[in-house]
Amino acid sequence: MGGATFALIVNISIAALFAATFGVLGATTAKHRRVLWFSASYAIGILTPVSELLISRVHWPAPFIALSYGSFALAFLVMACGLSAFHGRPIPWRLLLPLLIGTLALRWAIWDGTRGTLTYELCYQLPFAVAMSVCAAIVLRASARRPLDLALAGMFLLSALHFLAKPFVAVAVGSGLTAQAYVRSTYALFSQTGTGALLVTTGLLLMLVVVRDMLDGERHQAMTDALSELLNRRGFEEHAPLAMAAAARHGRSTALLMCDLDHFKKINDTLGHAAGDDVIRAFSSLLRRVVPPDALACRLGGEEFVVLLPDADGTRALQVAESIRHALHQDDLPGTPGLAPVTTSIGAALLRPGVSLDALMHEADTALYSAKQAGRDRVWLAGSA
Repeated sequence: MGGATFALIVNISIAALFAATFGVLGATTAKHRRVLWFSASYAIGILTPVSELLISRVHWPAPFIALSYGSFALAFLVMACGLSAFHGRPIPWRLLLPLLIGTLALRWAIWDGTRGTLTYELCYQLPFAVAMSVCAAIVLRASARRPLDLALAGMFLLSALHFLAKPFVAVAVGSGLTAQAYVRSTYALFSQTGTGALLVTTGLLLMLVVVRDMLDGERHQAMTDALSELLNRRGFEEHAPLAMAAAARHGRSTALLMCDLDHFKKINDTLGHAAGDDVIRAFSSLLRRVVPPDALACRLGGEEFVVLLPDADGTRALQVAESIRHALHQDDLPGTPGLAPVTTSIGAALLRPGVSLDALMHEADTALYSAKQAGRDRVWLAGSA
């Protein structure tokens, strides 16, 4: 068994392993289905080394020569589709389909060309370099450009450079006068080993990106209230101390608002829990719209909400609280026909040095109780008479 043949077999095994791994990751839940694009890319890519092995073992190699090139080009197209889908971007069909057609047309144009010449080899490899560059561009444009994203984009660009360098190596050492002779050439060993190493590294980086985003998604889901789509208590208790510490480092005051929807039990008892859920969703949307962008809004449970204002003194806290209350007066909340307008009572508390989050929430809750006792639909600042 020659070195190039061994490298082809290794590449088949690696591509099959990546196809299976991405297939398992993509099949875990419906929201991870986009990962199946990567599984399909590697599965299609398997056809290339398989075809390369068969070319030298059949009497009529033309179909396998075409399959080798076409499957490689299609694998890159599917990879580009997967990268766009994975990052939630529209698939750039107007770019990818002409690229695929142009790649196949170029291969047809050099079908009877002279192997080993720079023109032939450049025409052969250039579309793959362009495809790798497109993949890198999609990652850089669509991702958050975190370290793994940048590493993945860099690996795609390195692969593009690899495909651009291959024609010069082919001319220097010879790539075989025929497709059958290619497998026995020194160039084939370089080509398959180099391409295999780059695709393995790219696949591993891609897998790390996928696993990272899946873990981030699970973590976000664990910290988000499903009904309101705000932070839940767990998420708030993790993010709030960080926001409080950051505000303290920059010398900014911090306030906390505790909100409770008045007579919410009456909505559930009279109109049903579905109507109550609609009110919760509407009030949550109101909070996202009214509170400052740097605020942390959370649904503690039931009809109780909390808002941390990391850059607010007493005056600012009362302004935000009144904005919430007045916005609720103006909104026509769904699901409450025949009932009095939905209102909210709000307790506000200011963070003092040495006060913990639990203590701050307790002060705001006490102020909220005072607002309820005073007649509801009002704002009460902790410590006020």
